[in-house]
Amino acid sequence: MPEAPIKISSGYLPTESSVVFPIDKSRKSKLKTFLHLICIAGAVWATSSYYKGYRHDPQALTNVFTSQPHPATCAQADPLIPEKHGELWALLSTAISSSDFQLKAVDWLSRAVQIPTESWDDMDPVGVDPRWEVFEPFQKYLLEAFPLVHSTLKLTKVNTYGLIFEWEGSSPELKPILLAAHQDVVPVEPTTIDKWTHPPFSGHFDGEKIWGRGSSDDKNGLIGVLAAVETLISNEFRPTRTFVLAFGFDEEASGLMGAASMAPVLLDLYGKDGFAFIVDEGAGFGREYGTIFATPGIAEKGYIDVHVGVTSAGGHSSIPPDHTSIGILAAMLVQYEKYPFELSFNRDDPLFRTLQCFAGYGNDMPDEFRKLIIASAISDKALHKLTNDISNNIELKSLIATTQAIDMIHGGVKANALPEQAYAIVNHRIAVSSSLADTEARDTELLKSLAHDFNLTYTAFGQNIVGGDSPSKGNLTLRDAFNDALEPAPVTPTGSDDAPYQLFSGTIKATYNSHRSLEGTDNIIVAPGMMTGNTDTVSYWDLSPSIFRYNHQNAGNTTLLEVKGIHTINEFIEIDSFLEMIRFFVILILNSDESTRL
Repeated sequence: MPEAPIKISSGYLPTESSVVFPIDKSRKSKLKTFLHLICIAGAVWATSSYYKGYRHDPQALTNVFTSQPHPATCAQADPLIPEKHGELWALLSTAISSSDFQLKAVDWLSRAVQIPTESWDDMDPVGVDPRWEVFEPFQKYLLEAFPLVHSTLKLTKVNTYGLIFEWEGSSPELKPILLAAHQDVVPVEPTTIDKWTHPPFSGHFDGEKIWGRGSSDDKNGLIGVLAAVETLISNEFRPTRTFVLAFGFDEEASGLMGAASMAPVLLDLYGKDGFAFIVDEGAGFGREYGTIFATPGIAEKGYIDVHVGVTSAGGHSSIPPDHTSIGILAAMLVQYEKYPFELSFNRDDPLFRTLQCFAGYGNDMPDEFRKLIIASAISDKALHKLTNDISNNIELKSLIATTQAIDMIHGGVKANALPEQAYAIVNHRIAVSSSLADTEARDTELLKSLAHDFNLTYTAFGQNIVGGDSPSKGNLTLRDAFNDALEPAPVTPTGSDDAPYQLFSGTIKATYNSHRSLEGTDNIIVAPGMMTGNTDTVSYWDLSPSIFRYNHQNAGNTTLLEVKGIHTINEFIEIDSFLEMIRFFVILILNSDESTRL
């Protein structure tokens, strides 16, 4: 790919408007013109040589262009400490650091974990399936644990178990803030219980960690928000801005009963884009390339489960055709894995800014990788090479590209009977730069030639694609397996003029410093992040253009892509990390309440 022309407006190269060619025919003018051209040529040559000198040091080139110590694409907000509420914050900061508060925090989260609020994919509606009833004791516990929240905030229950708390501010003209979390947890596989260090619903505290399902996903977020609000109320804080807490109850089962039912209620109450911003569960912070980075999720990939179904004539297996439905399906699945989605990466992708931040601030990033990332901001050739490098990194590629995973397969009922049908489920996570339509079109085209080769009547997503030659030997059908396909989420604005992102970034930095008694701006670097999965915010897109999927959970010295038993055995959270999470929500509420820019 050819290198893109570099457009510079800071005086290093002459612009078209600055190049004047005199048209006077006099000798003097001709001489001036000649000298002028020589000067221009010299300036271009000098600047070109100057650029070539930096060609192998893109960091230096970036510094020249921006006059900043780090790339302009990763400009950082300053730590944002509450000012109007400064005295209250100083008091609460000291309180959160106390041993008494730690004991209270352990009790809050441990007891929440002890109630097994599991949600399952196959649950019938609320009121029909008795498994929903586990949320009754959980909500009784919340009432007992957070009495001031329940007596101060207005509570609306949606679809029985969805909880919307409204903390009304004194200035209704200010846009409210929505803090979301979910009450449910991923079920524990019974065969794995003996592999847990402590029983999965024990809420055991070993003096350092709280163990159990939900401790890290997402009862820590839910209890963290409630603990922050309870603490603020107990210290006589009364908000100027309205705050709304929204707690769904089936996020782990796509949120169809919880958040999907709650969103219309919130939309009716506050209107489209009625919230200044939304915070839901998501990434935290950890060490990446030798530097602490926080990566609030500003986007989510789309989603579709594609049902790939083949039908053919049955019969006795002693007289088989050349290809059974299972054999044909196998060929289709081989085709999928032979031709994965190609990676498309450009400068508008949210992860481009993430990589720029890693390159600008990652102390231990290999020099060649750093130079390549920074050069990619101005060079198409470097961007092409970076894309190729990402293609070989499964973790980065999974964040950017549309992915596919064959997760389920079924066919046949007896060893001596030809299977009349067979199907598989192919899961796609759709790239932010793509769409449902693009994904469906690609899958449709992928299997078109095979449908013809096997003489199948081919229907894809409701359209007739190939009619089998008469007589057709069977059918191939592609469709949305569970009717819950989802477009990629809108991307949250993260510019220097986007007040929600700046406030959110400044709060992250202030929390990190406060929890460690640090001073300075760059102890933690905030970079826009990307979620590989989806949260309850899929139902909340119409409520605000600014959505942050972030829990301020400390990943410690692990990388940001590692987790602490989430969705598997031995889930836990360190008590220090949980206390810092509560601190974060306290500062966020105070900062949001006194902001005049939101």
